[in-house]
Amino acid sequence: MPVEPASSARPLSVPAPRSTAEPAPPATTVPPPPGGRAAWLAWSIGVSVYVLAVIHRTSLGVAGLDAADRFGIGASALSTFSILQVLVYAAMQIPVGLLVDRFGPRRVLLLGILLLSAGQLAFAFSSSFTPALASRAVLGCGDAMTFISVLRIAARWFPAAKNPFVAQLTGLAGMGGNLVTTVVLARALHSEGWTRTFTGTALLGTAVFALVALFLREAPAGPAVAPLAAAPRVPVGRQVREVWREPGTRLGLWVHFTTQFPGNAFGLLWGLPYLVEAQGMSRGEAGGLLTLLVLANMTFGFVFGRVLSRTARARMPIVLTVIATTAAGWALVLAWPGGHPPLWLLAGIILVMGSNGPASLVGLDYARARNPVERLGTASGVVNMGGFIGTMITLFGIGVLLDALSPGNGGGYSAEAYRWAFCWQYVPLAVGTAMILRLRKKVAATEA
Repeated sequence: MPVEPASSARPLSVPAPRSTAEPAPPATTVPPPPGGRAAWLAWSIGVSVYVLAVIHRTSLGVAGLDAADRFGIGASALSTFSILQVLVYAAMQIPVGLLVDRFGPRRVLLLGILLLSAGQLAFAFSSSFTPALASRAVLGCGDAMTFISVLRIAARWFPAAKNPFVAQLTGLAGMGGNLVTTVVLARALHSEGWTRTFTGTALLGTAVFALVALFLREAPAGPAVAPLAAAPRVPVGRQVREVWREPGTRLGLWVHFTTQFPGNAFGLLWGLPYLVEAQGMSRGEAGGLLTLLVLANMTFGFVFGRVLSRTARARMPIVLTVIATTAAGWALVLAWPGGHPPLWLLAGIILVMGSNGPASLVGLDYARARNPVERLGTASGVVNMGGFIGTMITLFGIGVLLDALSPGNGGGYSAEAYRWAFCWQYVPLAVGTAMILRLRKKVAATEA
């Protein structure tokens, strides 16, 4: 192409001088979230609420047999406690996401602490089935307000590339609460009794409430948060539709659904009864294996967080590997002759289930990457429903099958009954895997 010589007749364009009365246009570049010590401090205060919520959530996992004796109920009724708690948690995810998007995570966390403490205190003094059931529903409502709020705090304080790692650390910290349950709460339950133990856990909320109210800053000061404050308010129905219309949100939901429920159902309710009644372990031995589940969860959370913070391409390989390994591990356990697998195999499947929770957080990464910041709370709520819906289906299915396979269950359930009841896990596992594979292609097509 010929180059026009400098002596061309085309006049040079010279900008006119700006009037001194005319203000310069405002800068549109918004600095990224700062990270640093202030970010870790804000995250630490927020995550303390999530740790408290996990302690309350998993407390029934070590008290299942005590609850059956206290209220005189069987497996189906016992599973109703966890089912209702998880149902309320799942149903509250979208409303909580909307509340976080509109009122900020700090206020939502404070409300969550109040509901958690009230629910656990009522559970401590319940002596019959119906009041205890209502108290678990209140507890589930408070629990639903914690995790999404902490993720929103992290999104405001940390650079985007660090968010997958911080999300995994959040899950890892929550497993610390599970560790408190399996080690401290289980012992306190047998030394201090039902009422004193659950009252003590309820009163923990007082200190956490004061910490959040006095010291939590939900976002750094300055222009980094201006777009969030200035974002226009979208009608609730439209916001939910826009979030659901995004294929990445739906893929995230099914990833969360499929990867989380096996370890969740085992840790929340059926792990201790299975190990004690079906495998003949003492409560101390069963508690030790449940502690192994928590430690494995924390380890996988740290490893997955490191990998995902380096490359997003690891998301789907991690998800599919965890699903396949969990399915194969349970197939080996359930197919073992007589329904009594050796200790090394039980420890192996528990280690594998330790990867379930961290893998489920990959679903939140899919939603976070495909939704704008003003919808992150709602999108996280939609995804976070998945694993708890899967958990609810699994808890209920196992409970119903145990009662159906053992009509006269006054003396507990046999290894054979547990063996067939646990086969129910393959129903939600198959459905979820099929949906992941279908939506994986759709998300890839939109990215292309």
